[in-house]
Amino acid sequence: MHIVTVITQKGGSGKTTLALSLAVAATQAGQNVVLIDVDSQATAAAWGDRRNGHPPHVIPTLAARLPQTLKTAAEAGVDLAIIDTPPRAEQAALAAARVSELVLIPCRTKLFDLETVATTLELIRSTGTRSVAAVLNAVSARGSRHADASVLLEQLGIPVCPTGLGNREAFSDATILGQVALEYEPRGKAAAETQLVYEFMRELVNSNSSTTGGVHV
Repeated sequence: MHIVTVITQKGGSGKTTLALSLAVAATQAGQNVVLIDVDSQATAAAWGDRRNGHPPHVIPTLAARLPQTLKTAAEAGVDLAIIDTPPRAEQAALAAARVSELVLIPCRTKLFDLETVATTLELIRSTGTRSVAAVLNAVSARGSRHADASVLLEQLGIPVCPTGLGNREAFSDATILGQVALEYEPRGKAAAETQLVYEFMRELVNSNSSTTGGVHV
């Protein structure tokens, strides 16, 4: 079973939206996916309740219970576990990063958001996680902010997804209905961006699998 965690120390970065979107994209790609919510606000779990049983399955749990939750998921034949963590909660983030083969850092293109990434990165790397990458969120369709932010992040040694998630209402509108943009507007720009970010994540996971002899997803 592959484990991907979404971590950021900055609230409002689109962390949960990214986790939900990737979980649905992986499900649509034929994977058996579980989304694990260790955020005390339980936003992902509430979204899962609105789905009326449609996959992916969402499991709220405590950070201390995370190893057992993952063990149960693996025994149930889950292919991919995506962990949504709370912002500004180091212990939960550390627990999730330790068990992950890939950590994704969502980040808006504003300077204040970018400045928190160094702290987040230091936290993640202290756990020995093999792979870290950034995904830019709420990217404006105009200007060069995506390119400028990518340069700053790459200077920190973080690979950046070539496609960012745009500042689109489809992302927030979909969650109200217990959906993601891929389901709400499957032919829209938000859905296309989500698919490209998923493919980026999948390539990183498969690259890790190749170096460790694991199974591709």
